[in-house]
Amino acid sequence: MVPLLLQQLTGTLALAVFTAALGSLQYGYSLGVINAPQKVIENYYGRTLGVWSERAVVLSENSTEEEEYPEAGQHPAVIMYWSLSVAIFSIGGMLSSFLVGYVGDLRGRVKGMLMVNVLAVAAGLLMGLCKMWKPHIMVISGRAVMGFYCGLTSGLVPMYIGEIAPKAYRGALGTLHQLAIVIGILVSQVLGLDFILGNDAMWPLMLGLSGAPAVLQSLLLPLCPESPRYLYIVQGKEQEARKSKRSVMSEGEYDPTPDLEEMRREKEEADKEPRVSIISLIRSSVYRQQLVVALMMHLSQQFSGINAIFYYSTAIFTRAGVGQPVYATIGVGVINTIFTMVSVALVDKAGRRTLTLVGLGGMCCCAIGMTVGLKLQGDYPWMSYVSMSAIFLFVSFFEIGPGPIPWFIVAELFSQGPRPAAIALAGCCNWTSNFIIGMTFPYIQTWLDSYVFILFAGLLFGFTVFIYLRVPETKGKSFEEIAAVFQKGRKKLEQGTKDATELQELKTSTDA
Repeated sequence: MVPLLLQQLTGTLALAVFTAALGSLQYGYSLGVINAPQKVIENYYGRTLGVWSERAVVLSENSTEEEEYPEAGQHPAVIMYWSLSVAIFSIGGMLSSFLVGYVGDLRGRVKGMLMVNVLAVAAGLLMGLCKMWKPHIMVISGRAVMGFYCGLTSGLVPMYIGEIAPKAYRGALGTLHQLAIVIGILVSQVLGLDFILGNDAMWPLMLGLSGAPAVLQSLLLPLCPESPRYLYIVQGKEQEARKSKRSVMSEGEYDPTPDLEEMRREKEEADKEPRVSIISLIRSSVYRQQLVVALMMHLSQQFSGINAIFYYSTAIFTRAGVGQPVYATIGVGVINTIFTMVSVALVDKAGRRTLTLVGLGGMCCCAIGMTVGLKLQGDYPWMSYVSMSAIFLFVSFFEIGPGPIPWFIVAELFSQGPRPAAIALAGCCNWTSNFIIGMTFPYIQTWLDSYVFILFAGLLFGFTVFIYLRVPETKGKSFEEIAAVFQKGRKKLEQGTKDATELQELKTSTDA
């Protein structure tokens, strides 16, 4: 498959996908960057707030005064500011995800990504220069702005890549969004080691580097072609769309006429109906099946329990008896990256539906394995290996399907008209679910203890059944063909309802 993909990849297409994926890399880095230096940042917050000092560690051993805290992270003020530093990122993403469609259609996908990079650079400067003023205020402000940026880019990147990619390789190229995210997380984990940047002197630089990919992306975006679908369907510029399509496809034998004909039909359909806003998309019965599928795909990604592994893997490895849990956590990041690459290779051969089912089913089994391992490792020391193996396999199954596929399948499920609104809704669903898991998991873990992953196993089983019954395969299909699958299903449902009504009327008249 890879040689065939390389034959289809022109230099322009490779540049466009790489440039767009820099936004995803930045998103992944921003997700992971705050975790590794937590203790260092909490200590700095405590010192600048005047509620903690290194002397407190010594004093607490010889004092019974309540105001002395051996760790800065135990002080209520530090807890509040640290929690805000983490959670404000998701809140920013939730708010901005509604604007993805507006920004994407305002000046185009490329100029949209270029415009929002101002936010990323501003956020990086706020965090990188945080020691110049009140660090807790600067970091919280920077994280809020960065979250707002990531909410936009997490929608714009899959939208752009999905619209410029050749149909046969739309899945493989779409998966690169998730690959860039996990590489960003891995880079942040490595840089977060205390002997690199995760120390008292360098942590502001580590946070400030969150904005670095935006600078490179801003230099490269003017060299990238605009989405041909945007040019033709939204702006009606056929010749510019033809030129853009040629630039991203192989030279010589490629004829853009069939692709432009498909866009023409899609444009005609879009012109027949008013512009699809988020509210009208929610209310429309025409797109309801696609919307339910899109939202459930994103819910299955976030409520699978994967963020519980990412956020608390160090604590889980500690319970499992790992001597250096931080390196085991980096190992999870490496597994993450490797199996996302596996997904890139398989997604256009095995298909989206198949990989998602395999991934969710495998995660369900691993969640049960983690529960058994955590529960019995006190009685049987070798059970700690079961727990660790289950964690690594859990992450592997996630990246094969449930991790990357929801991000780009939404762009496949909807035609040009409702696509921006659908991506905005799906993005908001993803960010909101992420926030809910991040805020509630510690309480759920306290309540269920070793049985916490049984809850996720139940959810994973439910998502697997739903996807088996309701999600069609989109591999190799045009946007028009995918829409026809849902129309066919809707017509069958409407016909079934009509037949049932007629049967009931006939029965009533016979009884009479």
